[in-house]
Amino acid sequence: MCETALPVGTARRVVRACGSGALVLSMLAAVAPAAHAQGKLEARYTASLAGIPIGKGSWTVEIRDGQYSATAEGRVIGLMRLLGRGEGFAAANGTVTKGRLSPAAFTSRVVSSRRASEVRMALASGAVTELEAEPMPPSPDRVPLTEAHRHGIMDPMSAALVTVGGSADPLSPDACRHTLPIFDGYQRFDLALSFKRMDEGRMASGYHGPVVVCSVAYQPIAGHRPARYAIKYLMEQRDIEIWFAPIAGTRVLAPFRVPVPTTLGCAVLQATQFETARAGLSDAKTQ
Repeated sequence: MCETALPVGTARRVVRACGSGALVLSMLAAVAPAAHAQGKLEARYTASLAGIPIGKGSWTVEIRDGQYSATAEGRVIGLMRLLGRGEGFAAANGTVTKGRLSPAAFTSRVVSSRRASEVRMALASGAVTELEAEPMPPSPDRVPLTEAHRHGIMDPMSAALVTVGGSADPLSPDACRHTLPIFDGYQRFDLALSFKRMDEGRMASGYHGPVVVCSVAYQPIAGHRPARYAIKYLMEQRDIEIWFAPIAGTRVLAPFRVPVPTTLGCAVLQATQFETARAGLSDAKTQ
């Protein structure tokens, strides 16, 4: 279980814990939609730590005519603003090829009181063809990245969409039976998903229905600092979950809730709005 009690700690430890949670929340999944899927998602999320609101954001996904695009933005709120500003933006687009998402471009920008980072990446057939990542972090204590680490991967935004092939209900254990190879411009890591249970997603307004819950195991490969406490902590966790809900008109699932244990309590990304529709049918929203 993801604990919610807030242990005694300093503001600096809170920032580090939130950073650990953000690392996991950006590592999600992608596998395979129907060839002619047409759908759109408009979602809003809040992030909390031990029940205390610390951030909010929005996410839009559109799948149409063999193409897909996704954009997200977020910022810190509440008490976290006393520790410094923080905001971010990410976008990805690509094609639906042979029933699978094939990313073509990814960009991200994260700005905080201490630093700013920006990634611009072009991809083809699961390989990075162009990369600009600024600033590049110091390397002496990091596992070196090689050219091989840029092949057979997905960007984090595309990997936030789990898709299930076949004709059966996509809300099934099959959605969780994948290991996801992700490269974010700085680190190469895997997320090993496994089926945990079926559940129900509820909110005051918007989606209310079944979700599939996957357990997540974080497996760093390169670009990380092995001695860093946050890396060791995440590798040891067995209670990280992602709750996936469907995007209408597609076989694509998107995150609905993501609880992540931290040393300061449970960090949770929770949808507060999750409205989906078949592309072009604005009156067919899933409520």
